[in-house]
Amino acid sequence: MLDHSLTSNHAVIILASGLSQRLGQVKQLLSKEGEALIRVMLKLVVTTQPQDIIVIIPDHHQAITDAVADLAIQYPIIRMVVNPQPETGMAHSLYLGIEALGDVNVPVERVLIMGIDQIRLDELHLAALLAGKQPVVASGYHSWAHTDKRYLDDDALVNSSAKTIAGLPLVIDEGLLKQWQSALTGDKGLRQFIRALPASQISTVTNIQLSYDIDTPEQLAYAQQKGWLD
Repeated sequence: MLDHSLTSNHAVIILASGLSQRLGQVKQLLSKEGEALIRVMLKLVVTTQPQDIIVIIPDHHQAITDAVADLAIQYPIIRMVVNPQPETGMAHSLYLGIEALGDVNVPVERVLIMGIDQIRLDELHLAALLAGKQPVVASGYHSWAHTDKRYLDDDALVNSSAKTIAGLPLVIDEGLLKQWQSALTGDKGLRQFIRALPASQISTVTNIQLSYDIDTPEQLAYAQQKGWLD
């Protein structure tokens, strides 16, 4: 169980409008323990007791819409925002999510931002992010290939001195997020702004399991072999 005394008044933005072109099938509908991945991640963030959950989905994908709509009946805090131009990149999805924050009836202090394909994400990690006090609390991990040498996309990626990635999921002060909104374009997400912050304003929660995301058929096959996905 999460200790909700450690969490702040927060909303969630789930970036789930990607077209999964490298994967070759709809990532949002991959199956984990018999349920669509997008539904698994939505149920996971519900456990953090947010004020609002905004999930950005692609246009013209009825099966994704149906999967979320069914869950939103059960959890009315879930709201869908359709990205009519998912091919423009993650930054536009995030822009739409920030825009939707303005419709939240209860003011929020912080925003949890995440994708849906870090298949080993769990409640404990989300709790640790939300317990952080800095303006930005990011997740720390390596590339997939660096993490597990039994799986190699590219031998060059296996580097014992590989730097830790500071990325999603992350928690950010709502005011800071809105300040950066207008500069979000294409694939340029938050990383450039986070890197420019003083070190005192950022903390990282390391979780090597977050290295395992799903972008290619090979990564999917590996995750299925491990039993992480059906």
